[in-house]
Amino acid sequence: MTPNPAFRILACFAGLMGAIGMAFAAAAAHQGDAAARLGPASTMLLFHACAVLGAAALAGSAIIHRRLGLIAAFAFVLGTALFSGDLAMRHYAGRALFAMAAPSGGTLLIVAWLTVALAGVWPGRKVP
Repeated sequence: MTPNPAFRILACFAGLMGAIGMAFAAAAAHQGDAAARLGPASTMLLFHACAVLGAAALAGSAIIHRRLGLIAAFAFVLGTALFSGDLAMRHYAGRALFAMAAPSGGTLLIVAWLTVALAGVWPGRKVP
């Protein structure tokens, strides 16, 4: 069976999220004024990089509903990009990514977590 390319894409996104999260953590630690915005951005990136990997792994092994698991994993990527991207943009460019970017990203992250919960209780097709 040929693996779904979505899983490789998600692994790539998770790696990028982790790397950027570490870079933001370093900036927050070494630039006094960066901690207020880059600290939370780093936390969201690092935490949700693990969530992306977890949701993808659970979906790939059919422990949770496959399609819902993939939707949740991609929602983690997009929600984190909006939330952390807005905080980083405010720090580095002095302006928002766009109006309501961080709240939209945060809301999407909540929906993604609820989707993981739904994927855990919704029976999926059995994978041989």
